[in-house]
Amino acid sequence: MSYFDSASSAPLHPVARQALLASLDEGWADPSRLYREGRRARLLLDAAREAAAEAVGCRTDELVFTSSGTRAVHSGVAGALAGRRRVGRHLIVSAVEHSSVLHSAEVWEADGGTVTRVPVLRTGAVTAASYADALRADTALACLQSANHEVGTAQPVAEVAEVCRAAGVPLLVDAAQSLGWGRVEGDWSLLTASAHKWGGPSGVGLLVVRKGVRFAAQGPMDERESGRAAGFENLPAIVAAAASLRAVRAEAAQEAVRLRQLTERIRARVPELVPDVEVVGDPERRVPGIVTFSCLYVDGETVLHELDREGFSVSSGSSCTSSTLTPSHVLRAMGVLSEGNVRVSLPPGTAREDVERFLAVLPGVVAGVREKLGAPAPATTAPEADVLVVDALGKRCPIPVIELAKVIGDVPVGGTVRVLADDEAARLDIPAWCEMRGQEYVGEEPADHGSAYVVRRVS
Repeated sequence: MSYFDSASSAPLHPVARQALLASLDEGWADPSRLYREGRRARLLLDAAREAAAEAVGCRTDELVFTSSGTRAVHSGVAGALAGRRRVGRHLIVSAVEHSSVLHSAEVWEADGGTVTRVPVLRTGAVTAASYADALRADTALACLQSANHEVGTAQPVAEVAEVCRAAGVPLLVDAAQSLGWGRVEGDWSLLTASAHKWGGPSGVGLLVVRKGVRFAAQGPMDERESGRAAGFENLPAIVAAAASLRAVRAEAAQEAVRLRQLTERIRARVPELVPDVEVVGDPERRVPGIVTFSCLYVDGETVLHELDREGFSVSSGSSCTSSTLTPSHVLRAMGVLSEGNVRVSLPPGTAREDVERFLAVLPGVVAGVREKLGAPAPATTAPEADVLVVDALGKRCPIPVIELAKVIGDVPVGGTVRVLADDEAARLDIPAWCEMRGQEYVGEEPADHGSAYVVRRVS
């Protein structure tokens, strides 16, 4: 079995396992107590904090451990907004942030705050200029991920931090996908991360608040972790998280080169092996190990199941997955194809042979799913009507696009096809199909049920 979903959760690093087992014997006592066992636990906690702070590039008294990366984000956003309430109630986030940031933004809006969601380029990256345009006199906080969790695109954090600093606005960076590879550059103000993303145990997050940043922890106060993370510290997991972070950093430079070569191999070969594929994300500015592509005319959930049967654990941002019937917010914001999306995220130590086997298996899997769904064959009939209507109401992704592809050849050049659909994914996938196939997307029109998506045949 080849596990290719480390962006969701990396396998436990051997050093983390060793540290976890050792600290279960030594770190079970309350580190706030003065007796021998408590002092021993405090030494372990202090050593873990020092190691984590060195990896982040901050002071030890700026870093606290939380119960998860999501909790770190929620606490960081809420505390920073509360600390700067007198400045204003405006929050800036990018459109492709992790759901933990976007959920925090939704809570802020529900409480009367305002939120600007900064758009991204087709590569998934923001620009510093877009953040500069979003800044206002009442902006209390800006948020930006260091790298995208779905497509691997690295964000221009240093440039955005400079823009925010000049305006006197703190920048919170979600570094979950990048901290294992290196420090986050730039003059950021707050940082969050999650241990299970770099090979540490789950249930440990980091929250860093730089000195001088106005911050008011929300919720009942607790004497632990500077009052910013309530509850008894999970000391064995914290020790394992810090130890594994130091270990992966020692291996990062060499492993990054190797994983980049493997993902470049996937990026180059998949379009050659599988027709009608779009590889998404920035081709250059990206974290090692993540590559994402979308396949026309396939059901993402079925592709994942078939790959699992072949021994590959991968993820998807497709609208057709068991967890959601709406397209990935990341792919939607990028304006790229969402149907048949496959995210491959290679953990450190991935063998080249496993990647080659994946490339050998993938074409057959996609072809099999396309055959089951009735994907279109090349047109063999002469064009007839100038306007065709495709009724795809009640049909889920990727059926509306498949039906469109089947009939586009039945209209003359300049003729149009109106696709009636009520699946949310069609709003994204039909324009993306037009761009991939060189056809003109005219636009969306209201219909009695759902929407009508109008496509003009160009060639």
